[in-house]
Amino acid sequence: MGKCIDNAPIESFFGHFKTESYHLKKYRTYDELVTDVETYIDFYNTQRYQAKLNNLTPFEFRNQVA
Repeated sequence: MGKCIDNAPIESFFGHFKTESYHLKKYRTYDELVTDVETYIDFYNTQRYQAKLNNLTPFEFRNQVA
């Protein structure tokens, strides 16, 4: 069973998504929104540096730890 603390990472992700992408655009179709979410997920994981990860992307941090 999940705990409320498990929501923190996804809440953080969607907070960044809304600030950096969602609120800056007008989506005409559901498919445009889905495409933008998928594009942002890729950007977030491979290009967006994060201070809490020693200024690495999530993929870089994961590869460094593994």
